[in-house]
Amino acid sequence: MAIIIQKFGGSSVADTDKLFRVCSHITKEYDNGNDVVVVVSAQRKNNR
Repeated sequence: MAIIIQKFGGSSVADTDKLFRVCSHITKEYDNGNDVVVVVSAQRKNNR
């Protein structure tokens, strides 16, 4: 087991679809038996 640190921000958390993709990355590491630390920085503006 390892401690995995993941940082996401900007365009990777810009909308709901991308947030679900981020969650998949986090879940994959957790399911592999790792402890996961997640850092989320500024979300990109969405002008839709």
